[in-house]
Amino acid sequence: MTQLSASEAVAEVLVQEGVTHVAGIVGSAFMDLLDVFPAAGIQFIPVRHEQSAAHMEDAYGRITGRAGVVIGQNGPGITNMVTSVAAANMAHTPLVVLSPKAGSATLGWDGFQEADTAAIFQPITKAALRVTHPQRIAEVVRTAFRIAYSERGPVLVDIPRDYFYGVIEDPVLAPWQYRAEQRGAGSPEDLERAAQLLGQAQHPVIVAGRGVLDSRAEAVVQQLADYLSAPVATSYLHNDAFPANHPLAVGPIGYMGSKAAMQTLQQADVVLALGTRLSVFGTLPQYDLDYFPKAAAIIQVDVNPRNIGRVHPVQVGIVGDARATGERLLALIQAQAPGRRPDAARFEAVRAANAAWADEIESLARVPGTPMNPRRALWELSRALPEDTIVTTDIGNVASTANSYLTFTQPRTFIAALTFGNCGFAYPAAMGAQVAEPTAPVVAIIGDGAWGMSLHEVSTAVEQQLPVVACVFVNREWGAEMRNQVDFYDNRFVGTPIQTPDFAAVAQAMGAQGLTVGNPDDIGAALREALASRRPTVVQIPVDGTQLAPPFRRDALQKPTRLLPKYAHLDAQAAHIPG
Repeated sequence: MTQLSASEAVAEVLVQEGVTHVAGIVGSAFMDLLDVFPAAGIQFIPVRHEQSAAHMEDAYGRITGRAGVVIGQNGPGITNMVTSVAAANMAHTPLVVLSPKAGSATLGWDGFQEADTAAIFQPITKAALRVTHPQRIAEVVRTAFRIAYSERGPVLVDIPRDYFYGVIEDPVLAPWQYRAEQRGAGSPEDLERAAQLLGQAQHPVIVAGRGVLDSRAEAVVQQLADYLSAPVATSYLHNDAFPANHPLAVGPIGYMGSKAAMQTLQQADVVLALGTRLSVFGTLPQYDLDYFPKAAAIIQVDVNPRNIGRVHPVQVGIVGDARATGERLLALIQAQAPGRRPDAARFEAVRAANAAWADEIESLARVPGTPMNPRRALWELSRALPEDTIVTTDIGNVASTANSYLTFTQPRTFIAALTFGNCGFAYPAAMGAQVAEPTAPVVAIIGDGAWGMSLHEVSTAVEQQLPVVACVFVNREWGAEMRNQVDFYDNRFVGTPIQTPDFAAVAQAMGAQGLTVGNPDDIGAALREALASRRPTVVQIPVDGTQLAPPFRRDALQKPTRLLPKYAHLDAQAAHIPG
């Protein structure tokens, strides 16, 4: 046992876990811990709003595979992280939230900045742990890392602020002494059944998800695809899980994804869903295509047994690591059917489907707009992005449409808001990506509505010298909801129009570079200028607000019915309303 202070004990757990920085906003509750960070070699990254801290660390964790760490003042500092921690939970990103709370002697008195944060965070984390005695502080923080990695999500550690002080004894353990880092490949029986199904399939299709990225399984997915002549679709907003330049890549499924992917998946007789939960939203019908196959045999591989068969019934469910399972399946398939030859017809079908889809989205981008078609701006951006660019996207009409245009050839280069769907994600995520990969070009794609929730972090990027580029599409509206009002509410726009300042000028006032691009032909040059400057830059792109993508949830909306006479003029079918 080593004798050390409670704050030193927490810092030593972080050091042993390889934590190099912690994001948050300074607070008196953890001042003693903060004081030891520099000597521990841990950088504190102060943001302007605590929500941004967890979005940063969400992106950092997705790229590096290491759990990010956030901290804030007890009460409002921690509750400001609710949205971003919930987003990380839905994204299955390991994250540790160090959560000071009111002092142990005054708990329950509704004192200054007191909140039951463990109870608040319990539904949106893998666990909300309470430190019940100063002697246990290091052990509970270690437990947080163990759960965050094993269950793939955030864990909150609730620490009374007085527990950071005092002398304790702790063994100072290395991670391998309290958590396992290797995962299995699934049961031999399930693997054999899956290999037989794949080996006998006439139209196998692979869906590559987040688990492929987390387990670094990209190589084995390519080997499986090549051996089976199986087209590979990527799960919703994980477009970087399979290289777009591979001859069997068909692109992403889900909202504003690739028709080539959806049409290909529609024809599958066996689907290998590798490292994906096959979420409800990510497999909804799109483009009037109910594309997810009903008769195909589904082989689902996921590290979390709760995800197996949760949405789509499976023929074989395998609880396993994507890479380990993929490697074992490949060996079994090769043993069962040695010398299998490529199916040239399948390669040609993929080429034709991709070409048709590329032509369609380019033609949509070529439709004139005033001042420009947002699709044209996205198309120009996609052509100008360097191959190693990390792209983050927000939620909203323009950012979601980017799913049609963004292609990736390298893994862990696409960080999207995913299915929690909160605005204000992309820019702090871009900062976290830049911390993870300091030399990489990093670009955030954001609508002007979402930008209003994150532009304050330009100050953080300037202060921390993070040369992220924010491409802000300005249509002066909440575009996704405005499309709902166009389609379902007869162009009655309530709450959707917004006024915006000159975001380029605002960026300059905050110490960043600000550019405005009014001509789509100039977008590529502006992006290259911004990236070459290695300065935080905001590129303002005015676009046509009338050119809107289809609603996110057409399935959840319907024409309005109004029953009271005063609302009769709002009714979609007013004939049945009396008087």
